[in-house]
Formats: sequence, C-alpha cells, structure tokens
Amino acid sequence: MIIKNLAGIGMTSQRTRTRLVNRLRDKGIEDEKVLSVMEQTPRHIFIDEALSHRAYEDTSLPIGMGQTISQPYIVARMTELLVSSGAMNDVLEIGTGCGYQTSILAGVSRRVYTIERILALQNQAVSRFKALNLHSITHRHGDGFLGWSEQSPFDAIIVTAAPDQIPQPLIDQLAVGGRMVIPVTNPGGDQQLHLLEKTTEGIVSMAVENVRFVPLLGGTIS
Repeated sequence: MIIKNLAGIGMTSQRTRTRLVNRLRDKGIEDEKVLSVMEQTPRHIFIDEALSHRAYEDTSLPIGMGQTISQPYIVARMTELLVSSGAMNDVLEIGTGCGYQTSILAGVSRRVYTIERILALQNQAVSRFKALNLHSITHRHGDGFLGWSEQSPFDAIIVTAAPDQIPQPLIDQLAVGGRMVIPVTNPGGDQQLHLLEKTTEGIVSMAVENVRFVPLLGGTIS
C-alpha cells in the first residue's frame, strides 16, 4: 500500500484539520493534548481516496469489509476519557480497523497494543503507521474478545466495536487503577459508551453517552 500526500491539499489540508479541531472544542472536547494530536494526524490517509474530500467532516465513513472509521468526535471523546483519568503507559485497543484511533492513541501514550480480526485491514493500517513513523504500536491479528494476556496488565483498554456484554478477559487484563472505554449494545438494540475503572474492590462503571458502532465479532478473517 502506497501512502501519498501526507500533508494534504484543499479539502485535506492542515487548515481543514484545524477547523475540525475547533468544532471538537465547540462540542466539549477539552484535553489539549488530544486535540493537538488530532490536529496533526492526517485523517484523509485512513480512508479511500474517493472519500478524502470528506475526511475532516465530523462523521463516520466506510473503510470496506463492513467496517467504518469512527466519527472524529467519538475518537476524541473516547481518548479524552482515558487520558483524563489515569496513566497511559500500556494501552490495548480492540479493533484496529483503518488505524486512525490507534494513531491518536500513539500520540498520547507510551505504547499501544492493537488487535484486528480482519487481516487485510490490519495490513493496510500497518502501512499507515510506517508512513507516519509511529514506532510505539505493536499489532496482532486475532480475536478481540480474548484480549492480549501476554502483554497485560494494561493501564487502559479501548474497544472500537460494540459487544452485547463486556468480555471478561478484557476486565481481567486491566491493571488495578486501569480504565476501559467500550460501547455496549443493550437488549433493545441501543448502544451506550461505558467508562469502567478497576479498583481493589471490583469494577466501577459509568454510562457516558449514546453511540453507534459496528458489532464486536469473534474469530479472525485471513
């Protein structure tokens, strides 16, 4: 995969990224480190060139294989929830997708471990990480429900697809004091974003806001 025009022009220029970040501030994103990383990250390289003119709209977009790149507000919100509530040394991401959320995490943490079940998507994402000189990302082709026990415990876990219930292995792999942000599909079909913290006494969970994600699926696709 050849990455062209990292800087962007016209509708993919730095100016459009700055406008997006200003909209995120207007929507309540406050963490300046998160905003700075999003302003520096060229979202247009994570989507098909035919959609690049829409890269800096605050909306989700298709990336193929039935998957999407998340709305920038949601990327910022989920990242801010983790950054503002504790250490960001070792972070686990479930669902690499196109790699955009992964790249944002790499800008606010020491190391990111990311799992993707669809090998073609992972290969494309890895090419983007190389183009951006992101060396703190370790990737795995695997089942996100299982997490990555060999690298646990994690200070933070972010899940970018919605299960019906929170996978127990992910809870087990959180460090005490660690946080997880995860969308969960309710029995009625609605989804809510949850922020969990693991304490010495158990899990403290808080519903944050309504969201819409693709479902979290098990297994792998080569």
